[in-house]
Amino acid sequence: MAKKRNEEYDSGDEYQEEPNFDDPEGFVDDINDEDLLGDLLKQKPCETDGVECVVVVDNIPKVGPTRQEKLKTVIFKLFSTFGDIVSSFYPLDEEQNTKGYAFLEYKSPEKAEEAVKALNNHRLDKNHTFAVNLFIDFQKYENIPEKWEPPTPQPYKVQNDLYNFLIEPDAYDQYCIAAETSPNSVQVQFWQNSLPEPTELETRKSFTDTFVKWSPLGTYIVTFHKQGVVIWGGSNYQKINKFPHPGTQFVDFSPCENYVVTYAPTPAGQKIIIWDIRTGQEKRSFVSDGQTSMSMFRWSHDDKYVARMGENAIFVYETPKFFLHELKSISIPGIRSFSWSPTDNVIAYWVGGQTEVPARVTIMDIPKKKDIRNKNLFNVADCKIHWQKSGDYLCVKVDRFSKSKKDKKDADVKFLGTFYNFEIFHMREKDIPVDSVEIKELILAFSWEPVNNKFAIVHGEPNNANVSFYEVKKGQKPALVKKLEKKACTHLFWSPRGQFIVLGNLTMGTFEFIDTNNDFIVMSSADHFRASDVEWDPTGRYVVTCVSSWKIKEDTGYNLYTFQGRILKRNLLKNFVQYLWRPRPASLLNDAQQKDIKKNLKKYYAQFENKDRMRLTRASKELLEKRSQLREQFMEYRNKRIAEWQDQKSRRLQLRNHVDTDSLETDDVEEEIVEFLIKEEITVLE
Repeated sequence: MAKKRNEEYDSGDEYQEEPNFDDPEGFVDDINDEDLLGDLLKQKPCETDGVECVVVVDNIPKVGPTRQEKLKTVIFKLFSTFGDIVSSFYPLDEEQNTKGYAFLEYKSPEKAEEAVKALNNHRLDKNHTFAVNLFIDFQKYENIPEKWEPPTPQPYKVQNDLYNFLIEPDAYDQYCIAAETSPNSVQVQFWQNSLPEPTELETRKSFTDTFVKWSPLGTYIVTFHKQGVVIWGGSNYQKINKFPHPGTQFVDFSPCENYVVTYAPTPAGQKIIIWDIRTGQEKRSFVSDGQTSMSMFRWSHDDKYVARMGENAIFVYETPKFFLHELKSISIPGIRSFSWSPTDNVIAYWVGGQTEVPARVTIMDIPKKKDIRNKNLFNVADCKIHWQKSGDYLCVKVDRFSKSKKDKKDADVKFLGTFYNFEIFHMREKDIPVDSVEIKELILAFSWEPVNNKFAIVHGEPNNANVSFYEVKKGQKPALVKKLEKKACTHLFWSPRGQFIVLGNLTMGTFEFIDTNNDFIVMSSADHFRASDVEWDPTGRYVVTCVSSWKIKEDTGYNLYTFQGRILKRNLLKNFVQYLWRPRPASLLNDAQQKDIKKNLKKYYAQFENKDRMRLTRASKELLEKRSQLREQFMEYRNKRIAEWQDQKSRRLQLRNHVDTDSLETDDVEEEIVEFLIKEEITVLE
């Protein structure tokens, strides 16, 4: 055994043996390596390191060596959208063909999980649908216990009720008012349109930097900030989710409120991001070329598809994966504009004309990508697509050139002016027949009635225009039902319930309230100088005209009217920005149930009349309770004083020589007026 120098002893033995560290006989070691070296053992590499980042893609095409590179490129393009792929492996059989599955490794487990959620059951083509799983799931599925044990019940967590505004007993609508308190700081007040006076629900200072916007069904309200946008909802307008997109200037909700699209300018162009509202996950992002107009993405009515227009093509994306439908765009050379039907998965688009080739309006079915109706148009300058809210009719406004030739020898066509056609497509009829309405004058506005089958056109000069109302019926051409002449009208604002319309001139600030069911009578006229916006409430009972500080800086505020045009309130607000009614979702009652309620409305007339009478006399429930409380206090005070008066009767008898004056009748008392001089003053007039 080795020896070492011993410094403590000066004896002749300079070295001694080292101590023996061997375990004695019979010693039992009860300490394992994990207790001694747990930290180091955790760092020890193992064979399964990194497998949580690996996904297995099954049901891929089985191809030979010549087509393998193309297959790998397609799969790499699909899966790389969720993160960087570190490595990939495609097993081959004896003939060097792919075996129908592949392994892909991401940098992080989170990216692998996203790829599995998005691409599992993804249809590559008509014969191949992916089955995508995490590699670690195979071991989990192999070790399933034979005996099932029920999961442990979790404590119930109360979630924010996003629809509490719909259960208000009197069905009062809500609205918000935004006013700028300082640069990039806007205060928002939330009100309930109760009667006789509105009720303030909440005030949020510095709620947004610019403005606010309600979602289509009124569930959420979005605010804008430097870092992005925030969505709020629930009884106290709590934060639901935030979406980091600096510089966002505009947002667009999907019709069913599943997704929100944010738009923000960048040096390279407009950046657009599609988000999942509930999870806050970024679903897809785009960068457009140049400054693309807002709301370039357009949604189908059921949130199943979202589409955008590109050069000579329409790109239709399927949700929730947001990949191109059938992995390719719809080629449409010369496309100029398109629009979804509000009730069906149908797209209407128009294509500009070329030399000896007319323009064309086409209605296409999605997802079949099949044209179901075409209409050729000649001498077209421009088109505008207008869907009726119920999807029963489509109107295409066509600006046409009127042409002529000087003589037979002159082959050049000369355009002398423009005229306008309104092509009406009957969507619910066989073969979709088309009718045409022609107007020679300048078109200022067009609008469908939200309910029923009327539409209105403003044509002529802005300060001396004509307003024509047409009605469309099944199997019949549009019929002119009324023409209002010499109206100072530039805009049309239909009630959301139909029948009533406001003819507005936003330049002069004049408005007329029309009842289209009673011989188009003008119920009332109103003036609101420099009014820039008109807002109907969801019930069609109230109208608001607004003067926003975005337009002018003086006399900003809003006026509130009934649907008949009777002024209810004038409110001037400094730095007023917005007045927005909170939207409501569609009724859960079908058409038959709604018609039945209207038919039997007399049953509820007395109840509603009583409520209206109470509101007109300002006798609301709160006021009645206050009056009742005051009456109780008065009666309590009166009874107390009567008791004191009765207790003092004996004292009154003593003071009045035992004469009971309480029972004396005062009907025979004579009244005498006595006048006497109090003071006399003399004033000298010069």
